[in-house]
Amino acid sequence: MAYKNNRITLYLAFSLLLIFLSGCAGTIKHMRPVPPDKVVSSPEKGKALVVFMRPSGFAFAIQSSVFEVKDGKPSLVGILAAKKKVAYQVEPGKHLFMVLSESADFMSAELKPDKTYYALVTPRMGMWKARFSLKPVHRAELHTSQFDDWLEACEWVEKSADSDTWADANMADIKNKYEEYYEVWMNKPITDRPQLLPQDGK
Repeated sequence: MAYKNNRITLYLAFSLLLIFLSGCAGTIKHMRPVPPDKVVSSPEKGKALVVFMRPSGFAFAIQSSVFEVKDGKPSLVGILAAKKKVAYQVEPGKHLFMVLSESADFMSAELKPDKTYYALVTPRMGMWKARFSLKPVHRAELHTSQFDDWLEACEWVEKSADSDTWADANMADIKNKYEEYYEVWMNKPITDRPQLLPQDGK
C-alpha cells in the first residue's frame, strides 16, 4: 500500500510540474518586444506574411531560432522564447524554413500574395535538451478556439541589431546543422515533411 501511495504522490507531483512549466514564458534574448502600435498584422501589398508562434511554455529556458533557407544559406527570421511570436514578410512562392536548437527541423511553404500564414514552433524532448519542430497551421484550424488561444498566449517580438549579431557569430554552427539535418529531412516520406499550403492563408 505504501508503495502504491508513493507512486500516486510522484505521479501527481510530476503532473503539477508539467502544468506549471506549460504556463511559463521564456526570457527574451537577442530580440525585443513590439509596441502595440507597431505590431504587423497583415502583409505588405503583394507579399505574404508568416507568423511563427511558440505558445507552449514547455522548455521555457531554451530559445528556438527560426531561419529561412535560400540556396542553402540560412537567414534569421527570429529567435523565439516560450510564449512569443514573430511576423515575417516574404515574397509569394515557395520557401523553406528551419528551426534550430540541439538539432534542426524544417517546413516547406508555398505562399500566395496578400495572405497571412501561421506556423507553430513546437518543443519535444531531445537527447540532452529540448528540440523543436515547425508545425503548419492549416486552414481548418484557423477558426478554432485553440488557434485563438495560441495567438493570445504569445507576445509579439521582433529582430534587433543584437539578433543579427548573434546569428553572424553562430553562423558556422547554424550551417553545419542545416547540412546535417536537411538531408535527414529530405529522406523522410513527403507525407512526413510539414508544409504550409497556398490555401492555408487568410
